Parts: sequence; structure tokens; C-alpha cells
Amino acid sequence: PMRALVIANTGDDDPGYVGERLVHHGYELDIRHRDGTDLPAHLEGYDLVVMLGSDWSVYWEHVGDHVARESALIREAAATQRPTLAICYGAQLMSHALGGSVQPALQVEIGWYDIVSRDHELAPPGPWFQYHVDSFTPPPGAQVIAESSAGPQAYRLGAMLALQFHPEVSTRIVRRWGESGTAEAAKHGLDFEAIIGQSEALDAQSRERCHRL
Repeated sequence: PMRALVIANTGDDDPGYVGERLVHHGYELDIRHRDGTDLPAHLEGYDLVVMLGSDWSVYWEHVGDHVARESALIREAAATQRPTLAICYGAQLMSHALGGSVQPALQVEIGWYDIVSRDHELAPPGPWFQYHVDSFTPPPGAQVIAESSAGPQAYRLGAMLALQFHPEVSTRIVRRWGESGTAEAAKHGLDFEAIIGQSEALDAQSRERCHRL
């Protein structure tokens, strides 16, 4: 079977509807942890790379070694034209690794948002779940295909696709994030309980949108 390398944080490694769809397409998922010791040194043997989100920021000094290790894999993926899907923190890390930048967002997005898209196949307009306090500047040569008032939302670079939003989330994932994110949301005047209710209402169509993407 084809093999997909899925990179995530320990305890937050559910690839949700993205993982489900890859399995439909015949992929075997190899889930590895960016904060652990099990990240492969190279991408040989993998047909696809998926980088999930994280509650980290790329610019935090204390995660610098992890950022450097994952950045090396991203540069290898770019050099070998390996299809890569980078989600949220993954998209920020891809930007950082390939010559873009990451900074605290002027506008935090937590909850369900529509995006303005120029490519409805690779970045349908939504609504999509968002959960980020950082934003990125795309790397040189990237083709920005979606944005919102908070900044770029999606870009293409060769065989790589970066998404600031979370196509993978199920209500179960949103609930789990709510356990740690309720205070963060409240700090920005948002009600995470209401967001969970919205997630339940949008779950079926969100799954279908993710599968299409």
C-alpha cells in the first residue's frame, strides 16, 4: 500500500476526516510525533506527508530543535516533489522552513469561518474550523489561493498544499481542544461551548467538504 507520514504532537494526533479519507484512498498511515524521538530522519518510503496542527508557535525558542528537525523534512519534501498537506501549525512551519515567516496574528481566529478562495477545489470557501493565534507570510514562489481578513488561508507550492484552517476536525476533536482551549477562547471574547454546538451542527457537511478537498 501507499504510505502517508502523519506528523503530530503527542496526545493530539487524530488525523480526523483527513486520515479517514486517506485510508479510503488506500493509504497506510504512519503517525509520528514532532515532540518525540520517533520522527524519521528522511522521507524515503513515504508517498505523502501530512503535518497536523499544534498548540506550539514556530518561533518559541524551547521547541527550536523540534522545529529544525521537522523543517529539514519539509525541505526534503520540497526538493523531492513529495505531495505534502500542511495544516495550521503545519502550514506555518512549512512557510518558516521554505523562506516565509510566522508571527503573532493581529486577528485571532477560533471557531467556524468562511474564507475567500480562488481555487474551490483545493480550498473550498467553507465554513472551516479555525484555531490559531499566529499567521504566516507564504514562502517565495507560493501561489496564495485563499485568504481571510486575518491573513493567508491557503497556498500551493509545487506538490505542497498549506492550509491555515482545519479540514480534519470532527466534533470529537473540537471537544478535546475545548478542554484546553476554553480559557484561550474566553480571553478573546469567544464562547467555546457555543463553538462546540456549531461543530455538531456542521459536522456532516464539514466531513463531506474535507473528503472532497
